[in-house]
Amino acid sequence: MNAPHEVLTRRRLNRATLARQMLLRRERGSVVEAVERLCGLQAQEPRPPFPGLWTRLQGFRRQDLHRALHDRAVVRGTLMRGTLHLLSAADYIAHRMTLQPMLSKNLALLGTRAEGLDEDEVLPVARALLDERPRTFGELRAALVEAFPGINDRALGFTVRMRLPLVMIPTEDRWGFPADSRFGLAEHWLGTPVSDEANAEALVLRYLAAFGPATAGDVQRWSGLQGIKPVLESLRPRLALFQDERGRTLFDLPDAPRPAAEIPAAPRFLPEFDNLVLSHADRTRVLADEHRHFILGAKNGRIPATFLVDGWVAGTWRVERKKQAATLAITPFTTLPKSTAAALGEEGDALLRFLEDDADTFEVRQNPPLNVV
Repeated sequence: MNAPHEVLTRRRLNRATLARQMLLRRERGSVVEAVERLCGLQAQEPRPPFPGLWTRLQGFRRQDLHRALHDRAVVRGTLMRGTLHLLSAADYIAHRMTLQPMLSKNLALLGTRAEGLDEDEVLPVARALLDERPRTFGELRAALVEAFPGINDRALGFTVRMRLPLVMIPTEDRWGFPADSRFGLAEHWLGTPVSDEANAEALVLRYLAAFGPATAGDVQRWSGLQGIKPVLESLRPRLALFQDERGRTLFDLPDAPRPAAEIPAAPRFLPEFDNLVLSHADRTRVLADEHRHFILGAKNGRIPATFLVDGWVAGTWRVERKKQAATLAITPFTTLPKSTAAALGEEGDALLRFLEDDADTFEVRQNPPLNVV
């Protein structure tokens, strides 16, 4: 009879996840090393990866990510969950094809708009257009409508986005990309073919290194891929097994960090859409159920910028800018102890000066708490 697996409390899971997400302390390393260790950074909008790296890396500067993007060592493309992420070039090449089934499945969202669309006809034309030069999706849709009159333009664009390995072309814009970025074929931008072999086991191992210990449902939520349980079962001999407080099996890498529950966690600011709050089916390791609707309940699907107190999401923040005056407005869920508020204010001031370095005045304002009981 097998011995029962060690139970990891919610707080132990919290500390393990923070350690892997570089949130227990700022760590040394390059942008590429950090992006690989984090298994990607959510990048639905251009700005969030910059504060996401600032809060995790010692001495991070905006130009560090700019350089990695222009050196083609880090790329921005449609990846996990069908959303935009930053990934290292090496990881993009290795893992893009593993995610293809999930991306292809997203085409079902088109419904009747895809009527008359034949991928076998559309994709070669789209590839030829992108062979000529990178294009914005507005430009690409217009050219495809010209080639395929009568087919819904959004369906044409979405099909190309989901089916072809594309990356966004960085510019000198403040946050690396304009609002309407150009897309190019990944193989052209990177100068090497994207692997055509799927390797779900390799991707799952990378996920566990960045977000474990985790259940099969957690891996599935992060990646968007189906059929994760058989992959984890095939890896079982190589993994350490635990249980959570609800008796669910947790899979992990044997040598991955699992710090003691007593390890302190300093206040940290996370940007919009940060993967810390998006990469588990059970998010209670970082976000209490009573606060969930404040973060995950927006009708427009936006995930607000958050801050952590003792390792848990404790409120939201946003930057307000009036001419040369910059303000960081903090809205906690509940009243914060004075010492916590002071530490959060100090960290917030440093963040504000990083984000709004062209402002003349800086203020951190704490709004009234939401007083969730």
